[in-house]
Amino acid sequence: MYVLNRLEGLLQRYLTLLDNVATFLLTFLLVYAIGRYVVLPLVALALESRDTERTLREGLERVAAFGVVVVAIVFGLWIAGLNFILERAAILVAGLTVALGFAAQNVVGNLASGVYIVTDPNFNIGDWIRWSDQEGIIEDIRFRSTRVRTFDNEVITVPNSELTANAVTNAVVNDRLRVTVPVQINFDDDIDAAIRVLAEAAADHPDVLDDPEPVVRVAELNETVRIEAALWIADPDRDTYSRIHSEYAREIVERLAREGIDLGRANPQALEGEIGVVPEAAAETEVGTDDTDV
Repeated sequence: MYVLNRLEGLLQRYLTLLDNVATFLLTFLLVYAIGRYVVLPLVALALESRDTERTLREGLERVAAFGVVVVAIVFGLWIAGLNFILERAAILVAGLTVALGFAAQNVVGNLASGVYIVTDPNFNIGDWIRWSDQEGIIEDIRFRSTRVRTFDNEVITVPNSELTANAVTNAVVNDRLRVTVPVQINFDDDIDAAIRVLAEAAADHPDVLDDPEPVVRVAELNETVRIEAALWIADPDRDTYSRIHSEYAREIVERLAREGIDLGRANPQALEGEIGVVPEAAAETEVGTDDTDV
């Protein structure tokens, strides 16, 4: 009889546990469904109605989705009477946090950097950025890493800590971008004519802004004369920049050719004299003569 009573009690405990587990699962699924199909769409709608930047919006939506799962788990355990799991889980999480804190410094650093990047209004999906001799278009920003597509159609997953630790150039954060086109001409070419050609070509291009106006100046004197044209374009992106740069370069090459100006070829230098071997005795005599003269 004692054995039967023990078996009955054990069976009752298992049945109670199964009932609690079933209650937890049903509650979890119900709360998750409400969060997934009601709360998250409302959050997305609210963020969109406030014209929230896409990067920040997607980051907040990920946080909200994670919060829905956490709330569903906590609510399910509470309704199922499994609160003791939450208490033990809190102790376990605290212990794991201390144990893994040192081992996960990079992860934590990337997460902290991710929060900074996601909330930065000047760092957004679709921007053209340059960092550490690399450049590309931001495709996605997560709390641990940022995905960048290069102009060779390669995808780079960059740890967020790398982006926050290095200088990052955002070429399209402003509504205007300067395009600089250098050319090199010979010293015997007409410099004034070359400057005029570059200025007229910039003024004639429909996508070059009049304000700020294009500037053409002599930038450097070396073996050749280096002239730079600086023009401004509106609403810049990588494709627009490349197209205008290419069109303008082709145009000035054609116009300079009509003016008889060749690009990038230094003036030839003629070397005059003879090359020979001077006998040692003669060299000493010459040196002695020079010393006497002095």
